[in-house]
Amino acid sequence: MLVEKHDLHHEFPEFHDQIHNLKVSNMHFAKLFTEYHDKDHEIHRIEQGSEVSSDDYLENLKKQRLLLKDQLFAMLQKAD
Repeated sequence: MLVEKHDLHHEFPEFHDQIHNLKVSNMHFAKLFTEYHDKDHEIHRIEQGSEVSSDDYLENLKKQRLLLKDQLFAMLQKAD
């Protein structure tokens, strides 16, 4: 099964420098970035079959990841 990547650098390549700068200068952004990465990694493992979960759990993780992505994107836009 081919699983699509959703890491922030892949999702927002135009914000590569801003992502790096905010990760080192903004603790809130760094915390959200880590949460996003952790959720994305867990979703990736589930979708690859490395972990087993219910469909509801996976959908909830995806919703949480989307919320984090929206928050991070808003912060990236303000920093641009």
